[in-house]
Amino acid sequence: MRTVLISGASIAGLSLAYWLRRHGFQPTLVERAPALRSGGQAVDIRGAAREVVARMGITDTIRAHHTGTHGIAWLNEKGERVAAMAGGDFGDSGGIVAEIEILRGDLVRILHEAAGTEMEILYDNVITEITEEAEGAKVTFDKAPPRSFDLVVGADGLRSGVRALTFGQDKEFVRDLGYYTAYFPARTTLDLDGWEVMYNLPAANGVDGRVAILYPLGDTGEVRALFGFVSPEPAYDRRDTQTQKKLLAGVFAGAGWEIPALIERLWQTDDLYFARVGEIRVDHWYRGRTVLLGDSAFGGSLGMGTSMALVGAYVLAGELATANGDHRVAFAQYDNEMRAYVTANMKRPPGGANGFAPRTRRGIWMRNQFMRALPHLPGSGKMIGGIQKAANSITLKPYAGATIT
Repeated sequence: MRTVLISGASIAGLSLAYWLRRHGFQPTLVERAPALRSGGQAVDIRGAAREVVARMGITDTIRAHHTGTHGIAWLNEKGERVAAMAGGDFGDSGGIVAEIEILRGDLVRILHEAAGTEMEILYDNVITEITEEAEGAKVTFDKAPPRSFDLVVGADGLRSGVRALTFGQDKEFVRDLGYYTAYFPARTTLDLDGWEVMYNLPAANGVDGRVAILYPLGDTGEVRALFGFVSPEPAYDRRDTQTQKKLLAGVFAGAGWEIPALIERLWQTDDLYFARVGEIRVDHWYRGRTVLLGDSAFGGSLGMGTSMALVGAYVLAGELATANGDHRVAFAQYDNEMRAYVTANMKRPPGGANGFAPRTRRGIWMRNQFMRALPHLPGSGKMIGGIQKAANSITLKPYAGATIT
């Protein structure tokens, strides 16, 4: 039985662990956090990823945890709805909001249960060194004794530690997209009626465009809040939550609508995800006995990160099984199978950060008018990146052992 160490116990890592176990491999996960990460934003499952979760037999469970959101609406400075896009306007996978949306934490828990809760996970730990040997890879951890594994997988996010150890530093692979996003749980008294809402603010408080988005969780009044802003990168410790809160509170100081109440919630929460948004470009996703998966290999898409992670895990495990564990064959075939699909899904619609968070009031008004007209324009699906076509642009192989049992 071949042993595989997976760095990162989130969507990519847990999905891979599931499929590796189905194919007879022995996965071990190492996770920086002290437990499974329960927070995070709502994520979409699109296109071919729907077939992957169907083959895992978890579609019904995922649908039972649907956020209940069925579209996104844009608000003016008074908080009035001026444009809207339903989840099905561009197909079940092609809109800004897909037809299947679930909280990241719920999906992580479902994948963990599917993979097997008895599976070995080294929590509160990171890999500090990977040394290639004749018959495997010797791995050193910061808090656990060194061990050897046949293979190592970096499924540890945009700022991947495994990628830094094996491939090189972030500056070689991360393209900065110029803005930050932060997610945290909150409450609202607004009647959102199952709609996400986007409220934009012009440049102020030392940054460019700003945006607040609320993701409703059913009709409970509970929401996931997103704060985003366009800015050069300030100097701060990205693991210092209090500093992040101060930064966000300062950026949104003096704003109206629901912002003051959201800032109050921000100060109270222990569940904050704050990150500089970037895009990953890696020419080859493998080197020796190490391979990258998920955001560490192809992070930075618009709405396709979860789906590409699910599909990538299925393909990587399937190719390892097909090659009888020969990583030299399997890694190359994984790269070959996934490359065109990933390339199609990394295309971003025009506008970039300025479309997400326009700098001026006029820019916000113009963006809102465009979104209002978009569902009715010829070729509108392509204008938002052709997500429906790209999400379905891979044909999944029927790997032995990968059908629903």
